[in-house]
Amino acid sequence: MTSKEIRDLAPAEIQSKLIDVRAELLQLRLKKNTGQVEKTHTIRALRKDVARLETILNQKKAKAA
Repeated sequence: MTSKEIRDLAPAEIQSKLIDVRAELLQLRLKKNTGQVEKTHTIRALRKDVARLETILNQKKAKAA
């Protein structure tokens, strides 16, 4: 997910997307510990997505305040 796509979303949509990505990240971490993940690079990509989502959400909250 790119920053441009995230900026087009409403804060509530960003929050729900953040919850979904964190849940997916948790599942991948659990699978990695059991050795079931073939594409470990997806964990890094999800971590970056979480950071992007949080950053843009905080920027939108700061603008609103």
